[in-house]
Amino acid sequence: MTELDERRAAPRTTLRDQPAVRVHEGREVRLLDLSRDGARIEHLDLFRPGAACPLELPPPFGSLTLPAKVVWCSVIGRKRRPGGDFHLVSRSGLRFSKLTTAQDAALAWLLGPQYQSSLLRA
Repeated sequence: MTELDERRAAPRTTLRDQPAVRVHEGREVRLLDLSRDGARIEHLDLFRPGAACPLELPPPFGSLTLPAKVVWCSVIGRKRRPGGDFHLVSRSGLRFSKLTTAQDAALAWLLGPQYQSSLLRA
């Protein structure tokens, strides 16, 4: 177990298909993993740590918008866009903030039975 793993309050669910989701201002990003506490995304350009970044999950995930903030952002490479310009490719960690009971229940349902049972104990 790494130091990073030990700090996690909730286990992550890695998403094999890395679906496209939207964040603030309708920007499309790739959802890499998801937990009860937050998500890891991949996107073009940089996001500022501390910035509000609501995560909009598409209909297969229940058309759910979760309030979140950027915790960290790291450049992982660059990508050539049509027209020849390069854009930075980055990954960011998001932490969900102030989820409603309905949002928390919907997120638990998405993540599976082990999370759904935790709602019954709460």
